[in-house]
Formats: sequence, structure tokens, C-alpha cells
Amino acid sequence: MIRDATPQDFAAILALNDAAVQFTSAMDAARLQQLHAQAAYHRVVEVDASVIAFLLALRERAAYDSPNYQWFQRSYSRFLYIDRIVVDAAARGGGLGIQLYEDLFAFAARTHATRVTCEFDVDPPNPASEKFHARFGFREVGRQRVGSSAKQVSLQLREIDDGTV
Repeated sequence: MIRDATPQDFAAILALNDAAVQFTSAMDAARLQQLHAQAAYHRVVEVDASVIAFLLALRERAAYDSPNYQWFQRSYSRFLYIDRIVVDAAARGGGLGIQLYEDLFAFAARTHATRVTCEFDVDPPNPASEKFHARFGFREVGRQRVGSSAKQVSLQLREIDDGTV
């Protein structure tokens, strides 16, 4: 079941994020509370009373210090930015990421977001994420190095113009 995230879900969300931190970024309880308060979309997948996936996205003009979010903020006037999506390792390949993205695209269309944006690592490479985003029609609109690390990301965009998913 996909539902809105609540503060009662935060422990599970933090555990999921920690397990996938090599693909996301570190997040403690205070940071999660801050992102949740700013999120336009923060939903979880719950199965048998356990949160096994989540997706958090922000609209333009959020007070978010992520360099990737800020790149989109400088480049586009309207967008919905996917900050992070995590599916429990034991549940990967079961279509939960697809369900969350389809739910997000429907939300974007309902709320008149003209673009959905995100990024994924290209150095080091993340071919699974690249394939997943290509499936949904994302296209690269830029690349950037993140912080002082050698990590490079592909900045991705999908237009939402007719409300279809």
C-alpha cells in the first residue's frame, strides 16, 4: 500500500536510507524532519505493517541546500525534484519503484508540475538507475561533480505536459 509518510515512519525511513547511503546521501533524524516539512511528496510503501520503500520529492523554491536541487532551481522555474527513492534490498525487483514513480507522476500532473527532475550517479556508475530512469522517459539535461568528491551525477528531466504517466 502506498500512503503518505508520517513521523511514525521516520525510523524505518532512516534505516532504509542508511542501507542505501552509497546511492543517496546521509540523513539523520533532524535532516529527515526538515526534508519532510519541505516535501511536496513524501510517500511510503507499507507491506504487513512494515515500511519497505519511500520516495521524497520537493517543488521549486524549497529552502534546500542540495547542490543538485539548486542546479534545477537555477535552470527551471517549475519542477518536482526527486530527492531520494529507496526500496528495501529484499523487495527490489518487485515493481515498488515503478509503483512509486507512477504515483509521483500522477501527483505531478494533478499539481501542475511541468517537469519531474532527479539525478543518478555516473561516476561511479549506477547502471540500474540509468536503465530505470530511461524506462520512464527521463533525459539528461546536465552533469556535475558533487562537492569535493570525485562523484559525478547525471541531471535528469522528464516533461509532464499532458497528465499521462
